[in-house]
Amino acid sequence: MASLNVAIAFGVRLLLVLLFLPFSALDKILNFKGAVGQARQAVHATGPATLLILIGLGVEIGMSLCILTGFADRAAAFVLAGYCGVTALLWKPFWAPGDFWAGGKGRELFWDFLKNFALAGGFLLITFGTGAGTVENFFADPLASSQPYAVQAKP
Repeated sequence: MASLNVAIAFGVRLLLVLLFLPFSALDKILNFKGAVGQARQAVHATGPATLLILIGLGVEIGMSLCILTGFADRAAAFVLAGYCGVTALLWKPFWAPGDFWAGGKGRELFWDFLKNFALAGGFLLITFGTGAGTVENFFADPLASSQPYAVQAKP
């Protein structure tokens, strides 16, 4: 039963990071020029756009690995939650096209915007825990592991 518990805990974490590792990270690596072009839509210059993509790549790979391994996973989840929020604000501006009610690009971006924030909520569950009694743990030691794969013996 303990191995099933660990497998489920790992599977849940894998589902949370699957978008970033391997898919988004691999897309940035294999289509680096296209990723920089997309980033230029937000910053309008190649140098800063390249830097944004490199930072994003580091966040997607590094934080995802931390969440999967349990190493400083709460801090990593906090960073990924912020990353989801920032990318939603920069690349999913549903308010910009002006065609929200007409069923155009604005509505499509709106759902992607909400998905980013919903994913951020999942990461914040790792950061703070599932109840009010566990929030303090993060503030007491933000770099500590949540020990996601520890199986507690029943009394």
